[in-house]
Amino acid sequence: MVEDRTLLGPLELANGRWGVGDATRPDAHWVEFRPDGLYQHEPDSEGQLIPWSRIMNGIWITWGKHSWNTNSRGVYTLRGMVATRNGGWMHTTLRHPYEDHQLRFDQHTRPYRAVDALRLESLLRQLTTEGKLHLLGDPEWVGRAAAYLAGGKNRWITSRALRQVAAEALAAAGPGSP
Repeated sequence: MVEDRTLLGPLELANGRWGVGDATRPDAHWVEFRPDGLYQHEPDSEGQLIPWSRIMNGIWITWGKHSWNTNSRGVYTLRGMVATRNGGWMHTTLRHPYEDHQLRFDQHTRPYRAVDALRLESLLRQLTTEGKLHLLGDPEWVGRAAAYLAGGKNRWITSRALRQVAAEALAAAGPGSP
């Protein structure tokens, strides 16, 4: 089992659950990876489940207070960190009915390395492309994939290099549980 506090940008294992955003604050928005789908946690709400089968065209991340602020997709500092501290959004298109959907998450107090956030996003896209998003519901599998992607140099990274490292992470993490 991967230990708690394993992280990859905004992805973190806390209390045995993988999620994007700060799950340790009671008043925070965050997205949990469950066996049946993405679960949006919100203060003063029961939350919302998005089944894996409804996600159709990949997941991408934007940064900022508002979901429509897609210009802040790549705001990074010269030291290679995510520049904004106002939270973020996971965007996707859902089927049945077709709709664009955003899942909000609040950032941790720690800064995120840009390379980690970009690798996470590339992994989410690769899983969608291969029809394997359900693997995110397997905590052991996510732990292996996150451990493979975490660390390394924080340097300029190309789309091709991101796709390659995501494919390598899928192979390294194995098939997952049925």
